[in-house]
Amino acid sequence: MAALPSPFGPVAAIPPPAVRLAREWWSTRDEATWPAPPRGDGRPAVLVPGFLAGDTSLRRMAGWLRAGGFTTRRAGVVWNVSCMEDLLTALERRLEAAGHDAGRPALVVGQSRGGTLGRALAVRRPDLVESLVALGSPVRDQLAVYPQVRLAVTAVGLLGTAGVPGLFTRACRDGECCADAREHVTGPFPPSVRYLAIWSRNDEVVRWQACLDPAAEQVEVATSHLGMGLDAAVWRAVAARL
Repeated sequence: MAALPSPFGPVAAIPPPAVRLAREWWSTRDEATWPAPPRGDGRPAVLVPGFLAGDTSLRRMAGWLRAGGFTTRRAGVVWNVSCMEDLLTALERRLEAAGHDAGRPALVVGQSRGGTLGRALAVRRPDLVESLVALGSPVRDQLAVYPQVRLAVTAVGLLGTAGVPGLFTRACRDGECCADAREHVTGPFPPSVRYLAIWSRNDEVVRWQACLDPAAEQVEVATSHLGMGLDAAVWRAVAARL
């Protein structure tokens, strides 16, 4: 294990991603030791998973938010490999339903690609989003990922372009189908929406610089990319700011 360079001086060697993920999973395995959750008071919360992940990947974090009094809703995502515009349309309907039932806008928590979708939703419909928490989300450049992830993105895009249903295509990157979605991901962020961007120099999937949205309150953690929805340190950072 090699130590990573840091502008703050020498840092300890970073364990392999699998070891870090196991530690992060372990940190919230027992509900009795969960960090105190933010106060929900019946507020709706929609959790949006990352690329190649589904709703179950954020199930534990959803339980933590429910323990604080939030009313959580699934995003309805199985693998998060669909066309961005289609996903945004479906998520917008879910936010409308959540807001109607609760009588107030929702907290949106998005991991990785889920956070970029959350940002687009907040720009598109700020009336539906009270707060946004983006976990390791490359909102400044959606393709600012490491090579092994770029290969997966390319493979999905090629399959979608070849006609496999339910997958994004190459046109989603620069075609008309997702033009509005791309604009909303990077567009001016509404001042009425609270926005936290959680990021980590230890991110092994997304290049952390792409997570530093000037519109957000940026919060650094020492967590792996895949563990951001599981790590107690991330939960504490979120609870302290919501």
